[in-house]
Amino acid sequence: MMKQVKFQNAIRTATLSAGLFLSASAFAQQITVKGHVVDETGEPVIGASVKVVGGKSGAVTDIDGNFSIAADKKATLEITYIGYEPLKVVAGQNLKIQLKNTSTTLNDVVVIGYGVAKKNDLTGSVTALKPDEKNHALVTSAQEMMQGKIAGVNVTTNNGGPGGGASIRIRGGSSLNASNDPLIVIDGMALDNQGVKGAPNGLGMVNPNDIESFTVLKDASATAIYGSRGSNGVIIITTKKGRGNQKPQVSYSGNVSMSMLANKYDVLNGDEYRNFVKSYYGEDSDAAKLLGTANTDWQDEIYRTAISTDHNVTVQGGLKNMPYRASLGYTDQNGILKGGNYQRYTASVNLSPSFFKDHLKFNINGKFMHAKSKYANNDAVGAALRMDPTQPVKADGFDNYNGYFAWTDKADPAKYPSHITNIANTNAPSNPVALLNEKDDRANSNDFLGNIEADYKIHGFEDLRIHANLSGDWASGKQTTIMADWGPSNFYWGNTGFIKESKRNLQLSTYVQYYKDFAKTQHIDVMGGYEWGHIKYWGNKLYHDMASEYGKTAEEIAAMTDKSYNSYSKDKWEQESYLVSFYGRLNYIAFDRYMFTATVRRDGSSRFKEHWATFPAFALGWKINEESFLKNTSWLDELKLRLGYGKTGQQDGIGNYNYFQSYNDNTKTTNGRYPMAGVGDGGGVMYRPDAYNEELKWETTSTYNVGLDFSVLRDRVRGSVDYYYRKTTDLLNDAYVPTGSNFRNKVKSNIGSLENKGLEASLTVRPIQTTDWQVEVTGNFTYNKNEITELTGSNSIVKTGGIDAGTGNECQAQIVGKPANSFYVYQQVYGVDGKPIEGVFVDRNGDGKIGEEDRYAYKSPAAPYLAGLAVRAQYKNWDFGFNFRGSFGNYVFNDRLAGYSNTEKRYDSSFACLQNSTPTSVANNWRTYNWVLSDYYVQNASFVKLDNITLGYSFQDLFKTAAYKGLSGRVYLTATNVATITKYDGQDPEVFGGIDNSIYPRPFSMTLGVNINF
Repeated sequence: MMKQVKFQNAIRTATLSAGLFLSASAFAQQITVKGHVVDETGEPVIGASVKVVGGKSGAVTDIDGNFSIAADKKATLEITYIGYEPLKVVAGQNLKIQLKNTSTTLNDVVVIGYGVAKKNDLTGSVTALKPDEKNHALVTSAQEMMQGKIAGVNVTTNNGGPGGGASIRIRGGSSLNASNDPLIVIDGMALDNQGVKGAPNGLGMVNPNDIESFTVLKDASATAIYGSRGSNGVIIITTKKGRGNQKPQVSYSGNVSMSMLANKYDVLNGDEYRNFVKSYYGEDSDAAKLLGTANTDWQDEIYRTAISTDHNVTVQGGLKNMPYRASLGYTDQNGILKGGNYQRYTASVNLSPSFFKDHLKFNINGKFMHAKSKYANNDAVGAALRMDPTQPVKADGFDNYNGYFAWTDKADPAKYPSHITNIANTNAPSNPVALLNEKDDRANSNDFLGNIEADYKIHGFEDLRIHANLSGDWASGKQTTIMADWGPSNFYWGNTGFIKESKRNLQLSTYVQYYKDFAKTQHIDVMGGYEWGHIKYWGNKLYHDMASEYGKTAEEIAAMTDKSYNSYSKDKWEQESYLVSFYGRLNYIAFDRYMFTATVRRDGSSRFKEHWATFPAFALGWKINEESFLKNTSWLDELKLRLGYGKTGQQDGIGNYNYFQSYNDNTKTTNGRYPMAGVGDGGGVMYRPDAYNEELKWETTSTYNVGLDFSVLRDRVRGSVDYYYRKTTDLLNDAYVPTGSNFRNKVKSNIGSLENKGLEASLTVRPIQTTDWQVEVTGNFTYNKNEITELTGSNSIVKTGGIDAGTGNECQAQIVGKPANSFYVYQQVYGVDGKPIEGVFVDRNGDGKIGEEDRYAYKSPAAPYLAGLAVRAQYKNWDFGFNFRGSFGNYVFNDRLAGYSNTEKRYDSSFACLQNSTPTSVANNWRTYNWVLSDYYVQNASFVKLDNITLGYSFQDLFKTAAYKGLSGRVYLTATNVATITKYDGQDPEVFGGIDNSIYPRPFSMTLGVNINF
């Protein structure tokens, strides 16, 4: 559990009340008591209640933690604030009062599925996290704020590109080919995992500065309330709101970042490559004659130092019954790969009115995002490593290629005009700078997420409440791509076109909840509800390759009737799905220490022939510290045992129409039509059937969980330990079927089962808590073992994991008794010098020959061990923090290195070109690509990363005058992606999926930022 750090910023002012006080009866002994209230870190507590014991006078601390109240000289004042121990002091002059933390607000009340609960009343495995306001750099996606901070949760950024998203796994993957992504719920709205062009990351539409908290539901007793969407865990995001009776408060946060390439990939430089070619092929060889005289570092040519900025303005406050909050945000992120840029504009509004003495409450949210992306050509990343370093960026004689050096081939006079005598050699490495500049690839997207939530406590029967939430997500995006006619990708013809995508996600949730305390020691909470959801996707695309019409827009090309083009492609699609659900939950608490929770959900999905399925869950909790033999133990704050079991489902990532017959026409491309006379223009329309499986059904995951929560020494030490076992049956995967039995050789099928079992632990220690010094250390650890336990039918081994090295190779497989996506390779034999011997593998089946049967499952891309460590220290106004993150036991197939394995092909006589190599490949001296499926290329990618370091200084009363309270805020400096400790030979060991080819490198960044409260 992360400590809620308090300081003067926009979040703190959300609790601000007007500095008003009520006067007590005036008499001679009264004095005006002034005081200053701070927390254990020395930060002011805003909104604390100050009352005269036995009297009517009261006050509330202001933005600086100050208060003023009239009281008798001998009166006793009581100061209270949620999450802190109440404190009584004798009235006096200039009081300085420090409140002691009992638990953070998130510990007191946690947002769960369809409601809230007290943290110490939870029976499921739930972790609540407040974003770290003091140790982060430029954050464009909410996933990054959880990275390394929650046990059992692994967040991997997809790459280092601007605006890039991240992949999240909670307690390992529960599926082979369906989605392993958790369900994301924002303010009650369940998002789908499919983005649109320009906004592939659904969470990217939420400004991270608007997020109040994350709640992660990990076991089935917590996630079963979401039924068929809960197998991979649930992440509930709550955004910030205003508070009633609060004066308007304006705040600004902004930063500027400088990013650069963290480290280069090790390839030969110009002189090393010249020496290699001459020594390997000969001084007078054809290969040597192709060498240039330059010394070009192609990585230097494509990467840059990128400057990015982020700005946010917030206004919040509240009338008596109308809290409000509004924010505007602007992000301008440049990528380190030249030409890449991501700009995001966000706006959010929240209104939380209440009526009839808080019996009727509304929560109205609106979030809008407009994003503009300019994509750099990622092909340049791999090309920069393969391109001959002895060649220049530009050279004479390449006018048709905009002056860029290119490996060329003879042009076919039947296809090209007479002035085109040579064309770009598509079998040779392309000039990476030309690749960057030939492509103009842009996307614009819009996304609006809104909801209206109503909660009504029935008058005269306040134990019964009715809740309804109507929400929707509307998104659209268009990506336009233009490839220059001089570029190596499509020389002479060029390319222009677009893809448009739109989606609409509508959801209505309603439930009735009854809660009652009775017999003084019993509490019951019953909830039942209904939910309806409809998701619709639609879009179209149009692409033309053409020379004579190059420069026209895609829309202009679409309107053309002639055929002065080389090829033509168009498509249009529309899909939808429905989900209808009934759900309920029962919580029962006896004697404030025995807890029972039962949950059930019945889902009806349009994605299966058998639409309906039921997902139950049960959990028990025991507050051991409330028993008589421990109740008076002063050092023990909490000791709670949790037991849980439940079933959840999976329906994402499998398509909408896989269980019935469907057809596609062949009108998408002109060269795909059949020459049928009398039909249209002579291009006959044919319909082809899609593969389908009528027996397709839900994946179902059963989970058992045992957990222990503890807190000692007045919450100076707090932690939790969980053991879990998860088994998924009816695994969904693309599996081979007998020839002629279906319309494809691979069909989506239920093929088996897998299990995950593991241990996770988290611990927070506050070793120093004084007026000037505060230190907090938080760590988490996760162990997860993943194993396929069954594959049905003929699917004893299902190959997957395609690689670039060689032709048509797959380096992974699903195998019973092994982790999902295990590497499926040959066992390499090494010489006495320690080098791998080309083509020599272990004959594992002993038949005297090396064949497919000698491949074996070797290691897994998923790390069995994960760990995170965060340290925060504060001395007066200064703060310092850093985050470490570790991944242990994960392996990566080094596809980059395997692609260089054939030293003989550094000069390809068939295509008259040269390509670079690595020192390792030169030393190994292999001469074919036939043996790339070797466990030699499966490398240990365990790592420890220092994710960030932050130094900050908080200030207050800046420019303070008699008429103005002054500015408060903080300035900070953050370094991101600081260091990586690893044995992996590649550029970065953190590779999602375990196959390392041309990933956009994650940069090292420095960020200077400021937060100001006006």
